[in-house]
Parts: sequence; C-alpha cells; structure tokens
Amino acid sequence: MVHFVGAGSGAPDLITLRGKTLLEKADVIIYAGSLVNPALLDYKKDGCKVYDSAKMTLEEVIEVMRDAEKNSLTTVRLHTGDPCIYGAIREQMDILDEDGISYDSTPGVSAFCGAAAALSLEYTLPSISQSVIITRMAGRTPMPEKESIESFASHGATMVIFLSTGLLTELSERLIAGGYKADTPAAIVYKATWPEEEKYVCTVGTLAQTAKEHNITKTALMLVGDAIAHSNYDRSKLYDPTFSTEFRAASAEE
Repeated sequence: MVHFVGAGSGAPDLITLRGKTLLEKADVIIYAGSLVNPALLDYKKDGCKVYDSAKMTLEEVIEVMRDAEKNSLTTVRLHTGDPCIYGAIREQMDILDEDGISYDSTPGVSAFCGAAAALSLEYTLPSISQSVIITRMAGRTPMPEKESIESFASHGATMVIFLSTGLLTELSERLIAGGYKADTPAAIVYKATWPEEEKYVCTVGTLAQTAKEHNITKTALMLVGDAIAHSNYDRSKLYDPTFSTEFRAASAEE
C-alpha cells in the first residue's frame, strides 16, 4: 500500500502523529527532497529504502511504488506541507488506480498555516476578512484564465501567494491593478517553522524591495490583506456575552 503523507511546513515535530507512525513503519520512503526537512527521515526504521523525488520523474516515482507493491512492502510518499496544495498527488493516484494499487492520504500542516503562526496571525478577522485565497503567479505551470491575481485582488480578502518569490515586482503591480492599495499590509515568510525561518511585515508596494533587502529569492510565502495588520476588527460573536449560542445563553441581549 502507498501512503501519501503531509510532512508539515518544516519543523519535524509538526508532522501529525499518524504521519510519524507511517514513517516509522515504512519499508520505502519517497520524499520531496527539495522541500521536505530531511530531519523527518530520522523517524525511519533500519533497512528502509529512501528515494529523493527531486531527482526523479513521475514515471520513476511510480516504478518505485510498483516494485514495492510487488514485494508486499509499504511505501510512504512524503510531500511537503499538506499534499492537497500544489502537491501533484492526483496524477500519482490516477496511475495507482489504473494499476489497482491501494493508497490513502494523511494531511499535514500547510506552510500557509505555518506562516500565520510565525506572525501570530488570524487570517479571518471579523469585519476585515472572512475568506482566504490561496493562489500563485503563473510560471511553468500556467494559471487558468479566470484565476488571475487581479481578479482575486478585487475581492479585498486575505491572500496567500505560493511559488512566486521571484516575481514580486509583477505581483505587486497586479495586486494593485486588482484593487489593493500600495500601502495595504503584506508580509513575506521564508521557510515557515524551519530553524532558519525569516519573517518580514511590509506593504503590497514594497514586497520586491523587502525580499531584495533580505536576499529572499525562493521558498517563501507572501501574505496580503488588512488582516496582516490585525487592527480595527470586530470582536467575535462566538464569545460575546450578549450573543446566545447552542451551549451558552446570552447574559444580556442587545
């Protein structure tokens, strides 16, 4: 069987208990070596075979899985963050379906959660933003026509932009063209939750300048929106004494 496992955002102790248990039991581990913290491999058992998928094609990854399955071995496919976000897992699963090889998926802590933790952020502040848009700039992987940065920026919601550190001048221009002001709060978080984590609060207009000043060229997330400033938001109704819930009666109705 193949287990797709989210490695988490970087810190090895942020993998889930289930993910750690699967790593400990695996006979074969295929891990995304360019992104996954290699310290996670310390959980593997003696005799486990390890493959770095950064140096492999999809076909080579699948062949390792097939060979393991023929020998009744357990494979862990270790992806960075949570596999469901930019994890390229569906194309692997489709081939495994064709081959009749069983698999499951274990979620992980995504980097966008790690970035929020690094800055002590709540992305969904009442009266500021109740939505989080996770997206990226177009690169070798194109973006669907209806998913432009400008169209997302027009909502004024909190945005988290992956895989775009080398395109920050263009990103700023397109965010502003979509509706954000140049002085809208923003942040860059490099390698969230790793020991070498760096975090910088800036504005939409100074994203590129901030990255240049701190020599950040890859492996960073850009956060955009008024929620980054965590000010002028409304108190949550959930814990408001004047608001009744299923579990608690209001002490004084408005």
